[in-house]
Amino acid sequence: MLAKSTAYPVTYNDTIELNAVQQEAVTTTEGPVLILAGAGTGKTRVLTTRMAYILENGFAASAEVLAVTFTNKAANEMRQRVEAQLSRPVEGLWLGTFHAIAVRILRRHVELVGLQSNFTILDTDDQQRLLKQILAAENIDDSRHSPKLVAAVISRWKDRALTPERVTASESRGHELILKIYRHYQERLKTLNACDFGDLLLHCMYLFQNHPEVLEIYQQQFRYILVDEYQDTNIAQYLWLQILAQKHRNICCVGDDDQSIYGWRGAEVGNILKFEKDFPGAKVIRLEQNYRSTAHILGAASGLIAKNQGRLGKTLWTSQSGGEKVLVRATWDSEDEARIICDFIEAQYQKGTPLSHFAILVRAGFQTRGFEDRLLTLGIPYRVIGGLRFYERMEIRDALAYCRIVVQPHDGLAFERIINTPKRGIGSATLQLIHTHAREQNISVPQAALALSMTDEIRGVARTNLQRFFEDITRWRQQLGQLSPADLVKMILDESGYTEMWLNDKSIEASGRLENLKELVSAIEDFDSLPGFLEHISLVMDHEQASSGAAVSLMTLHAAKGLEFDTVFLPAWEENLFPHQRSLEESGIAGLEEERRLAYVGLTRAKRQAIVTYAQHRRMHQGWQLSSPSRFVKDLPGEHIIHIQANGTTSYQPPSSDTAEHGIECGDRVFHQKFGYGEVIALEGDRLEINFATSGPKKIMASFVEKATS
Repeated sequence: MLAKSTAYPVTYNDTIELNAVQQEAVTTTEGPVLILAGAGTGKTRVLTTRMAYILENGFAASAEVLAVTFTNKAANEMRQRVEAQLSRPVEGLWLGTFHAIAVRILRRHVELVGLQSNFTILDTDDQQRLLKQILAAENIDDSRHSPKLVAAVISRWKDRALTPERVTASESRGHELILKIYRHYQERLKTLNACDFGDLLLHCMYLFQNHPEVLEIYQQQFRYILVDEYQDTNIAQYLWLQILAQKHRNICCVGDDDQSIYGWRGAEVGNILKFEKDFPGAKVIRLEQNYRSTAHILGAASGLIAKNQGRLGKTLWTSQSGGEKVLVRATWDSEDEARIICDFIEAQYQKGTPLSHFAILVRAGFQTRGFEDRLLTLGIPYRVIGGLRFYERMEIRDALAYCRIVVQPHDGLAFERIINTPKRGIGSATLQLIHTHAREQNISVPQAALALSMTDEIRGVARTNLQRFFEDITRWRQQLGQLSPADLVKMILDESGYTEMWLNDKSIEASGRLENLKELVSAIEDFDSLPGFLEHISLVMDHEQASSGAAVSLMTLHAAKGLEFDTVFLPAWEENLFPHQRSLEESGIAGLEEERRLAYVGLTRAKRQAIVTYAQHRRMHQGWQLSSPSRFVKDLPGEHIIHIQANGTTSYQPPSSDTAEHGIECGDRVFHQKFGYGEVIALEGDRLEINFATSGPKKIMASFVEKATS
């Protein structure tokens, strides 16, 4: 056995260049090791070189090395790198995702968990279909407990390694009925000789805890365990790794506590924070030399993340000299923000900068809409990474179908899309009857449906709901030209039950879909008529882009993790948007710190230039709202940023929260570009309450007003 933390020279492939700390991370093979790998510090290179080093030096056979990560893509890339470094194929290596490794173990011992060797793994659709059957058998109203909601709660319990008998009263509070369903669900899975993805690790844990002879096999076999993205592990994955590593204790976890941004899907940042406690005598190696970004970008990101309390601590640095300071720019409103960013991209593109060098990273998916519209206007190709373009999203297509059927009564495709969304009890037999009648009478599908709803050929709930549907359509059509397009669409979404459908949906996606619908209503405010808006959308949807061509990247901050771009735009850094209000309400300080980690991830995607923007006014679903800069803007160290106000004034400090800086006091008369003159009636730091002569009291940031001279 090699001595713990002994360093050995890398004896293969001399072309691999590592800095001193990376070399230490590769060659410290014995005992528990935590590699804190900051953004852009060569994490994957270190991990794969460490694997190759262990194999080439004969510390273990390939079958004695276990390496786990989160995606098949990452696993394949790691295997290719190891084989390239060794200049030979590697057979027998246990390298894959948590789920893939767990399946491999289960197939060998499946009878011990009560399944047969040919067991199936249910995907999300199969899982929800099975839950729907259970809900029906138990006479449970699936409008209150949708299969999607039940599946989400059960998955959260499984992520926390909670089988039905381990779910405590406090864990199940508010979900007592779902716990009952969970028990039935697990029984049905066993009857079907099946399991879902959450079961894979739980079945392994059952094997290890109840069959020590099986545990002994794998504890003995895996002399070295390597874990990628350790900060993203959930409790079940954490416990699985813990038990496997107990014998040899040669576990190396690579991760970055400052990039733990997936708490909403079960990741526990605490797993990486308590590594030294879990593995006494562990060595912690910090990779802090960044090979991606300029010194100013790293300085701004480090100053920002230093505000978090729940972190192990590290400071990124680079040997690169020069580079631009992070630009923080205020804009008058959200439309001005989109125009400034997209016009900047166009100007740089005209100078020869490839479009692939630019990325716009938003906090929430609905925020891409304004940038998509502006890029389309400029004729600049773009792609939305990790999601659909705004107008291609399911809920937007549904909403547009409602608008189309109001404007165009014979739109059969729109009718078919929405007639059962939300559910109206109109089944396939009824739809088939409608189609047959349409063909026989040579009329449109909506016409056929309306005609049949007045006869006895369609009966019961289907007939009643069809009649009500057409009554609604007629009423909404009468409002064309009477209500503003935005107010009309809001009425349609509310009165059709479509908004309520998503309000009652408790899935993770529901809140995002509601935000997208609100953004759609906001977008319509730019148009004088609903037909005009639909014509605009038709042109937008017809805008084809070659997927292989150069394009600007649009994505959420979550989707950007692991990527890098020369120039990164970070828009809408405003309170309530970023940090997101919902994160603060649901998770308090923990939510705030995860939001700050998300901001850190965004900044560290930039190689050459990072541009943060915020709008003084933003159009939301309830109309134009005054906005204030995110607290994250104030977290950015002044020496690494240039701050440009909406009026073009340049400073080298973010907005100050010190009242003395703005020099405004209660009773002062001030001027605002939009609201005119008013009197300050209250103040708290740089937040002023002003009674405007024309519009009454408003709360506004001090930087957005000027002291009146008379």
